[in-house]
Amino acid sequence: MAYTKRSEIPEKYKWNLGDIFATPEAWEQTFQQLQQSYPRLAEYKGKLSNRDSLLEFLKLSDELDVDLEKLYCYAFMSYNEDSQDPERQARFSKMYGFLTQCSALTSFVSPELSSLSNEQLQALIADPAFSDYDVQLANVLRGKSHILSEAEELLLANVGSFSGQFQEVFNRLDSGDLKFETIQVDGQPVQLGHGTYSTCLQHKDQAVRKLAFETYYKAYIEKINTLAGLYEGSVKADVFNAKARKFGSTMERALFYEQVDKAVYDNLIKCMHNTFKPLHRYIALRKKLMGVETLNMYDLYTSIFEDADISCEYEDACQLVIKGLAPLGEDYRQIMETAFNNRWIDVHETPTKRSGAYSMGVTGVHPYMLLNYQKTTHDIFTIAHEMGHSIHSYYSEQAQPQAKAGYKIFVAEVASTCNEVLLLKYLLATEKDEKVKKYLLQYYLDMLRTTMYRQAMFAEFEAITHDLVEKGQPLTADVMCQKYLELNKMYYGDAVCHNDEIKYEWCRIPHFYRAFYVYKYATGIISAVCIAEKILKEGAPAVENYKKFLSLGGSMDPVSELKVAGVDLTTEEPFQIVAKSFEDTLAQLEELCK
Repeated sequence: MAYTKRSEIPEKYKWNLGDIFATPEAWEQTFQQLQQSYPRLAEYKGKLSNRDSLLEFLKLSDELDVDLEKLYCYAFMSYNEDSQDPERQARFSKMYGFLTQCSALTSFVSPELSSLSNEQLQALIADPAFSDYDVQLANVLRGKSHILSEAEELLLANVGSFSGQFQEVFNRLDSGDLKFETIQVDGQPVQLGHGTYSTCLQHKDQAVRKLAFETYYKAYIEKINTLAGLYEGSVKADVFNAKARKFGSTMERALFYEQVDKAVYDNLIKCMHNTFKPLHRYIALRKKLMGVETLNMYDLYTSIFEDADISCEYEDACQLVIKGLAPLGEDYRQIMETAFNNRWIDVHETPTKRSGAYSMGVTGVHPYMLLNYQKTTHDIFTIAHEMGHSIHSYYSEQAQPQAKAGYKIFVAEVASTCNEVLLLKYLLATEKDEKVKKYLLQYYLDMLRTTMYRQAMFAEFEAITHDLVEKGQPLTADVMCQKYLELNKMYYGDAVCHNDEIKYEWCRIPHFYRAFYVYKYATGIISAVCIAEKILKEGAPAVENYKKFLSLGGSMDPVSELKVAGVDLTTEEPFQIVAKSFEDTLAQLEELCK
């Protein structure tokens, strides 16, 4: 049922923030205490070169940061329950301001640690008393060659105050100033926007999809020179920062701070180029099954098989997820049941609740999950996805000290996507209805197409644009449209019409303003599929290795962590495994559709 107010929802469907603070008054009391105690960290300014003072500082920082995290998570999640409630707004606003103050109070830490000699840092890393902080100190040591003089660092900080503005201006343009027209859908006027555009592309009527596609891109095309200027400025800022920090390229800088070998990025692009044939076959099959004279770029997001989903009530969806993830073992199942039964999850939608879904770990408490559950196939997979994030956080916190419990973004989507793949494999193995089975095969193929191939194409575009600027060549709208269209044709093949509007797609991707980020979606799903395949094929040994990976937090570099789970992204093997998985799935769908 649809709820109009949060008070209408039964308690069992609402997360229990009382596990963090019993009452808002308890939150306020802790907030006031931390306001008084957090400035103690600033007393260590100028003292971090002393071993004992540094250890005291790091331990005190850990202790205070536990409360800081609890305060933030409570304020953030209670605000997400009802964004129009003045009390929740005020609490979150106050918390956000306090975080800024905390950051300013500890701004001396990185420069002081970076000023320590290599010998001092190496001695600290080897010191058993600093075992909780060895990764943090090793990262300081790695980055020393890219730290500049105090005057240069100040200059770079001041440059950063405006060079990052390109993303902010794009966001303002994209979310407010672009004017999308109203279109007619099923006889009703629909104001086009980012959300409604996505919905329209899934409409069963090709004419609706065409109208939405052309109307949506019209708004971007009208502003293309402005958008090109913004993105060129963003790329130039990336290039400037890389050179200033003494890196050979912008990609080198981005991968350095994530501790990712460039071989991973190169392997991704190379292996995608080697596996276009099955993708092109799928596009051709989609055209055939949809029965359209011309398959367009706007026809790739609608379901081929109508009325074939597996929608069910929330409780049934939870049981389905538990069954699908059974290969992960009894302890994994128990954590899931605890989450379902002990109110770790906020389930239902209300008008003023935050949209979408997320997982949030809270140190010393447990992870929480926000859902807005609807009876759709997608939402069943969302439960599995967010549970993956939560249990990754759970295992890492149980196994690692606080300073090493947080995992890198590079591996953040692995556990969540692995859960989705395991659930999908379970459904495919147990589903008797041929129509539903076809739907699930298509679901998996589109998951790989959009998250592996499409994000790899984005990653290749980013590499091209940054390389052009590094070589001193201009990034005009025409140049970027031409490069993007060439990539689109190479990735999607001849079975689809590369509509003129698609060459402008680059200008609407917000992630491009966070350089070399999108490739992680592709490597994430590749890693997840490889792990799921190993679990289903090898059983207990693969599960044990996977749980070791889930328990590593940030204690190793992310590429090495994945090797613990049996995935080496510096080789071609993982990419070949996933390409084969795509091809095998396609063959199953082709066989069923004969």
